[in-house]
Amino acid sequence: MIDSHIIYIIGFMGSGKTTAGKELASLLGWSFVDLDGKIEEHTGKTIPEIFSQNGEDYFRNVESGLLKDFKAETNTVISTGGGTPCHSDNMDYMLKTGLTLYLKMTPEQLKSRLSESNGERPLIKDLDTRRLQSFIEEKLSDREKWYGRSEIVVEGNNLDINQLHLLVKSRLRI
Repeated sequence: MIDSHIIYIIGFMGSGKTTAGKELASLLGWSFVDLDGKIEEHTGKTIPEIFSQNGEDYFRNVESGLLKDFKAETNTVISTGGGTPCHSDNMDYMLKTGLTLYLKMTPEQLKSRLSESNGERPLIKDLDTRRLQSFIEEKLSDREKWYGRSEIVVEGNNLDINQLHLLVKSRLRI
């Protein structure tokens, strides 16, 4: 049984973590936090600015620090960045402090979503369609070892938020 009521939503960029997190938090009557938004608020920079001015290592350090600042939170749904579980001891930390929920999608589904928004995302902003597909396949393959450790794994495409809500309530016994 999980002591605190924190839900960490993880998955690849473009999998719908923020949208699902907001909807799930609303159904539960809980708070919602977008970790990327907290990083922007903390640094005073956008995620693309952080990557271009300070680099990914700096971003990941800030991300890990802010993630761990939520330890006192309760009744909160946190949408993480796509790489959050894969760096530092973040996945272990999330498994110890809350319920992890992975929005799983195929590379093809992700490519369809990301091809519309790649200018906003630092890791894919310079990729053409072919390179985007390869990037997604490689990164997703690498990250699956972290994502797959989630306590709940659901299909992210055409997600039924009401079903997810019931599953989470059952899992948390609330």
